[in-house]
Amino acid sequence: MKAVLIATIAAVSLPLVAAPQEKPQLPKSQMPDLGRPTRPNDDQPLFNFDDYFLGKWNFEWDVPEGILGPSGTIKGSITYKKVEGPFFQADTTATGPGGAFTVKETLAYRKEGKTVARWLVDSRGLTYQQVASVGGDLGGYFNLYYESAPFSFKGKTLRMKNMLRLVSPIRYRNQTSVSVDGGPFANYGNPWFEKDMATTSRP
Repeated sequence: MKAVLIATIAAVSLPLVAAPQEKPQLPKSQMPDLGRPTRPNDDQPLFNFDDYFLGKWNFEWDVPEGILGPSGTIKGSITYKKVEGPFFQADTTATGPGGAFTVKETLAYRKEGKTVARWLVDSRGLTYQQVASVGGDLGGYFNLYYESAPFSFKGKTLRMKNMLRLVSPIRYRNQTSVSVDGGPFANYGNPWFEKDMATTSRP
């Protein structure tokens, strides 16, 4: 009887001592630990593009009706990869109210110069270039201010602005605006991008 009781207790206890599943390690802030509160004259750390962007990011984007297509929600993901030296590539696959589309980007980041340039080819018929200044503060927040050169689309002259607010190591916001034929820039949505920690791994 004792042997049966011991075997029963052991069988019930086994699930309780099973090894826990490992969770993906969350990225850390790029602000160094100074061991003290920051001061106004502290140097702003340079933004590390590799540490922040590499990997897959998911997004949902509510867009208005306009030159770029009908209103609705765009759902998709963008994956950043390192090419060599200061060069990177980013591939977006998404589906929106106008159907499925892709965007291919080639990026060049000058860390010391605090600038990013990118060339975008959108399967919806857009091809354009942007350059961005990289700003930040001592709290570890960074912003990328992209602005495009004028480009043609559907017989119109467009310009695009994208303000990327990197508010945490796993989330950033893309505030997008569009100008048509020299008119004022109009809001084209403010989607959040969230890092897919289940599939993202550093090389």
